[in-house]
Amino acid sequence: MTTLIKNARLVNEGKVFEGDLLMEGDRIARIDKELSPTDNRVKVLDVGGKWVLPGMIDTQVHFREPGLTHKGTISSESAAAVLGGITSYVEQPNTVPQAVTLEELEKKYQRASEVSWANYSFNLGATNANLDELKKASKRTIAGIKIFMGSSTGNMLVDDPQALERIFSEVDHQLIAHCEDEGTIRANLDHYLAEVGEAGLTPAYHPLIRSEEACWKSSSAAVALARKTGARFHVYHLSTGKELQLFDKHLPLEQKKITAEACIHHLWFTDADYATKQNFIKWNPAVKTEADRAALRAGLLDGSIDVIATDHAPHTLQEKMATYSKAPSGGPLAQHAVVAVLELVRKGVLPLERAVEMMCHRPAILFGVEDRGFLREGYYADLVVVDPSQPWTVSKSNVASLCGWSPFEGSTFAARIVHTFVNGQQVVAQGKLNKEPAGQRLLFRRD
Repeated sequence: MTTLIKNARLVNEGKVFEGDLLMEGDRIARIDKELSPTDNRVKVLDVGGKWVLPGMIDTQVHFREPGLTHKGTISSESAAAVLGGITSYVEQPNTVPQAVTLEELEKKYQRASEVSWANYSFNLGATNANLDELKKASKRTIAGIKIFMGSSTGNMLVDDPQALERIFSEVDHQLIAHCEDEGTIRANLDHYLAEVGEAGLTPAYHPLIRSEEACWKSSSAAVALARKTGARFHVYHLSTGKELQLFDKHLPLEQKKITAEACIHHLWFTDADYATKQNFIKWNPAVKTEADRAALRAGLLDGSIDVIATDHAPHTLQEKMATYSKAPSGGPLAQHAVVAVLELVRKGVLPLERAVEMMCHRPAILFGVEDRGFLREGYYADLVVVDPSQPWTVSKSNVASLCGWSPFEGSTFAARIVHTFVNGQQVVAQGKLNKEPAGQRLLFRRD
């Protein structure tokens, strides 16, 4: 397959420039001002001045397979991802069974090799008792080690201080954590149950129960442990402004060992939205105040936040419509992540070049993803064509995730993903799935 993209506005490495891009096989062969097809076997795609971006690398998703496939599957959710401009992802271990052994992890890789529309990697899950397994994880073929330092969907809480210290001290891999303090959460829950009773708890209590204090207590302790042990450590989904002080905003990313992520929902929603969105914006950690959102947005610019991800985590509509106490946390975000960030660009929250850096370049640098995340000759041809001026409104009828709903229903985005290429294969054409899945296993270059 050889495809020549003509008349593009390429967005890459801090620049927006007009040019053409030639893909041969699964790689980008040439980027230049004026390219012509070498013969009639070359497919020419004239994009008429639309943006061409590297595909987003989403370093935190939950695709629910195996064991929770009534919520989503690797096939359904990776399809939603490529429709939304995500061409690579890192999936989490809290499936059924949990991916806490290399044997179970490899089963997920095998399944993805058969059905994934996007490129894939999977984190190995940490427990209080699987240190030996973690030590065997390949830095070349496995994205990282995921540690739940606060209960979440799936019971994988690592709460033994000695086990935690040994993981941080002895595992030579990229460590990643969900940071919320379980004791604080339980104390807050007991307080509000005593105050209003279970029937009185609504989604508005979620950021009070899973509070700033719960996040800070866990993330500050984890960062302190990483500094003490010298571990390479990444904190998923920051939700508070206070936590930003834990992270160095001056070092270049390549020199950092302790890094942080912000997710779409914490950059978009605030606690005022619980009144209308209810459980549909119930996530762990919770969406918090407008001041927290403003601080996180500022962190995208000042270097305290290193990457943007989704924490895509679908549940069925029926599950999310339960009472607050029974409704699970999480929601589908992959299909709308890129256009939501581009909407922030349109509103002046961050420049387009910085948005691409946070979604594409920096995830590749942080995890050492091999030959992806940039528009560069010789790199894999993972890219998206975006029309920045084709408004559309999210509705149940155009949601691609298996769960069939989105927290963005009713939102209108100015930009639309028109085409997506994964390894040189056009998997989305004119906003529709095209051909067959083309995802490959991600590889990593690490020191």
